[in-house]
Amino acid sequence: MSFGKKDTSSVQKRATNCWQCRYFKITHEPTHPYGCSAMGFKSKSLPCFEVIKIEGSRCLSFSVKP
Repeated sequence: MSFGKKDTSSVQKRATNCWQCRYFKITHEPTHPYGCSAMGFKSKSLPCFEVIKIEGSRCLSFSVKP
């Protein structure tokens, strides 16, 4: 049992897919290539995985692209 670390392997299977989200964007910045317009942040990995790491659940801002 590991304290202080969340097991994200099983959560990633339930994760929303940023590539299908209307708020997902490519920033063209080498250090932070991905971004989320809904939450207003940029990251090195897909925003949905960052949300899982921080919140422990899937992204609630997800909205399917039209």
